[in-house]
Amino acid sequence: MKVIAINGSSKREGNTAFALSCVTEVLKKHQIEIETIEIGAKAMHGCIGCNTCFKKKNRRCVFDDDILNSVIDKVLEADGLLVGSPVYYAGINGALKSFLDRTFYVAMASGGLIRHKVGAGVVAVRRGGEVAAWEQINKYFTISEMFVPSGNYWNMVFGAQPGEAERDDEGIQNMGLLGENMAWLLKAVESGKQTLPD
Repeated sequence: MKVIAINGSSKREGNTAFALSCVTEVLKKHQIEIETIEIGAKAMHGCIGCNTCFKKKNRRCVFDDDILNSVIDKVLEADGLLVGSPVYYAGINGALKSFLDRTFYVAMASGGLIRHKVGAGVVAVRRGGEVAAWEQINKYFTISEMFVPSGNYWNMVFGAQPGEAERDDEGIQNMGLLGENMAWLLKAVESGKQTLPD
């Protein structure tokens, strides 16, 4: 099994990356392969609803920018998707929003190839807006019929400066629990693939 982790932060070693690593380390212990893709500092065009992906059905977006077309197959072929974002104005950052809009639209245009995968989102926040940002990520999963694991709190870590989240004991505990629940759900989906609903 394989999970693609998307770091939406422009800080490759910031608090969002730390939150993702807390989850991915647990997944690795369950022999789940992880590939982390950094998109936060990439030039990312927003979706314009041109429907070219629906017309061509070639698993590609009409905009051939820095990252999306080079990773869309990895996302669509993985068993799970782990998405991390810093919180910008009580929402996810712009590069991640553009990436998710286009990725999930291409997935829908390609016949719902993201259905029945496992998806989890995590956010890093200085102070407020974390629940709105986390819910924003989850909406991509739920409209696409993905399975969403949880921890025992909303999936967030607190910290403004790089390294501050490493002192958030409750956030770290919850990221670990999210990793355990995600691993269990990935295995459950894998064992029940023959009986997934049409």
